[in-house]
Amino acid sequence: MPLYVMFSKLTNEGRATIKRHPDRIKEVNDEIEAMGAKIITQYATLGPYDFVNILEAPDNDTIIRVSFEIGSRGSVKLITYPAIPIFEFIEKMG
Repeated sequence: MPLYVMFSKLTNEGRATIKRHPDRIKEVNDEIEAMGAKIITQYATLGPYDFVNILEAPDNDTIIRVSFEIGSRGSVKLITYPAIPIFEFIEKMG
């Protein structure tokens, strides 16, 4: 199944929500899975992004739906890239 890297940056509203209700992160993860994507791993990070997520989804349409649904709430800004496992990349280049 295709992989995607999603960079997340909380808005002021999102930071306030997470501060009051840290378990909201788990609830959003459940919502993402209900939309058809699977979170493979997730990291809180320092720097320009607050979270880096590796997701699996059947197709770009699913990731577009996830990005628009979650992003439309105003609590987070998302940047998502398709990812190709390095050995698959090498094989395709050969």
